[in-house]
Amino acid sequence: MSEADEPGGPLRVALLSYRSKPHCGGQGVYLRHLSRELVDLGHTVEVFSGQPYPELDRDEIKLTKLPSLDLYRDDDPFRNPALGEFRDWVDVLEYAHMRTGGFPEPLTFSIRALRELRRRRRDFDVVHDNQVLGVGNLGISRLGLPLVTSIHHPISVDRRIELEAAQGVRQKFGKRRWYGFVGMQAQVSRRIGPVLTVSDSSKIDIVKDFKVDPRDIEILPLGVDTRIFHPRGERVPGRIVAMASADAPIKGVDVLLRAVAKLATERDVHVIVVSRPQKDGPTEKLVRDLALGERVQFVSGISDDELGELLASAEVAVVPSRYEGFSLPAVEHMASGTPLVASRAGALPEVVGDAAVLVEPGDVEELAATLRGLHDSADERARVGASGLARVQERFAWPAVAQATVEHYREAVTQQKYLRLARRG
Repeated sequence: MSEADEPGGPLRVALLSYRSKPHCGGQGVYLRHLSRELVDLGHTVEVFSGQPYPELDRDEIKLTKLPSLDLYRDDDPFRNPALGEFRDWVDVLEYAHMRTGGFPEPLTFSIRALRELRRRRRDFDVVHDNQVLGVGNLGISRLGLPLVTSIHHPISVDRRIELEAAQGVRQKFGKRRWYGFVGMQAQVSRRIGPVLTVSDSSKIDIVKDFKVDPRDIEILPLGVDTRIFHPRGERVPGRIVAMASADAPIKGVDVLLRAVAKLATERDVHVIVVSRPQKDGPTEKLVRDLALGERVQFVSGISDDELGELLASAEVAVVPSRYEGFSLPAVEHMASGTPLVASRAGALPEVVGDAAVLVEPGDVEELAATLRGLHDSADERARVGASGLARVQERFAWPAVAQATVEHYREAVTQQKYLRLARRG
């Protein structure tokens, strides 16, 4: 009898993530914190990831690298690999998809992961997919391995927003091709069994866009690491901070920059965005067009402690997204005691409750007016910041998230055991 068959015994977990940026992007942050808390609960965790690889917080967590061709690395996106870099047909498939405008990583990572799990299927009690949703995942249950899948939000929402922002037939065609993998993810999500998501809003979108049976979806909010994100004393006058992918229309950084440009004509404010915009891309062009100059700064590659200090140094935080399936940054801002302004979009109202100031997504004038009001009122900043901090302390803790996740693992293990016994019978 394996340890997984013993009620309450430790589990051997394979955690899959096709890319795992540790500080930017919800998938990498989720992977890092969940893996740490699972190990602290006494379970064994092995992370399987492609580039960029995660930072892991415990020496006990094993990282198994399943390298892609790394075609989208920050310093050389859409690169052409040397012939010697191609190892097998999966690499050829990945490169062909990229050269024809598609995004291949969910598909090719799932094939590599299935190949590795087939070789090592006796090493694990359960597999947890962190929103890969590639066709290779469909083979995991055939190996006799229970599978639990996290969908933070369906990428169909990103596709819809980017298509709306695209200009001209050529750009719209390019976006449709890039997001071609979304159709695969929808098909896989309907066939892989239990799904965990982070909010009612995300569950509704998964049911609507991916046509997943709502009975297969459980809601499990995310947590925040309060060792990193907490109030730290004095704040820098006029400082506004945001954490968002600068060039992704869904994140609304363009709206924030336009609002700050309006406010900067009458108030001494500046904004720091935790992101690395594309060189000479749309965000850098907008900064020049708005003549923001030293009023805006982009930072990336900073340590956890530096990030915590930055968030706690701001007078106001902003999540200007046009959509969020959950928004860890929103929770991290609130945990820092920083008064938060957030869009009334996706799951943000559900996550922040009445502990933040909500504005219409995309409304530059309303955002500028809200920032002006907070800038001018220290009392209002203190009230909103305290409300956010109290909400985090009541609702969002990683140990509780991990414990609830383990219960879903055990349920999946039990279901797989009954299926196995039924087949034998």
